[in-house]
Amino acid sequence: GARPAETADEKPAEPPAPCDDGPIEPQIEGMTPKRGLPAGCDPFDNIVMLTDSYKVTHHLQYPPGTETIYSYFECRGGAYEEVCFFGLQYFIKTYLVGRRVTQEGIDAAEAYFKEHFSHPKYGYNDKLFNRKAWEYIVDVHDGRLPISIKAVPEGTVLPYKNVLFTMENTDKECYWLTNYLETLLVQVWYPTTVCTQSREQKKVIERYLKETGTPDVIENGLHLFKLHDFGFRGVSSVES
Repeated sequence: GARPAETADEKPAEPPAPCDDGPIEPQIEGMTPKRGLPAGCDPFDNIVMLTDSYKVTHHLQYPPGTETIYSYFECRGGAYEEVCFFGLQYFIKTYLVGRRVTQEGIDAAEAYFKEHFSHPKYGYNDKLFNRKAWEYIVDVHDGRLPISIKAVPEGTVLPYKNVLFTMENTDKECYWLTNYLETLLVQVWYPTTVCTQSREQKKVIERYLKETGTPDVIENGLHLFKLHDFGFRGVSSVES
């Protein structure tokens, strides 16, 4: 039914702040709280934290005057001479598109890195986390990542040792960002590997259909339904 009209005394509830101050309390008895991480911040949805920890300090190691980092991804070899590229669009749309960097996310990341990098004797070096560079992305780019990605169309089959996609920064102040994102995008190898193996399995099915005298199955397109995949129920996550 229709909702009743709001009265003068009834106000819509304010949405919770993205990251309220205070530590996250343990959700299960006996668990250790995530100390130093502001409540409400999901580290798996914070692009500032989705990298190898050693990459957090890489901004200190680039030669002075660096403005552009251009990186490429390729399949260097493996069990098959061809690779079927798949999965990049999912990671781009899930993790990279839109306003991905926020002040709250920067604060949460810094709180975590301070604890992660602190030494029991020497303490923490404030230079390790590139806070000003992330705040630059918030201030200048409204939290959107200044990068350009070019790729072969998903589903393309090509010999290994070929470039599958490239990535580079579009703002010279963010040269460090290109390889910061490498950690996340390397996960494209998982769906690409699954896709490549599935294609090879279909080729085996088709070969034996021909050798066993059932070409009509192929002619009628039924060979496309001979590979039944129940892998979804046996993996560790939806992404897997």
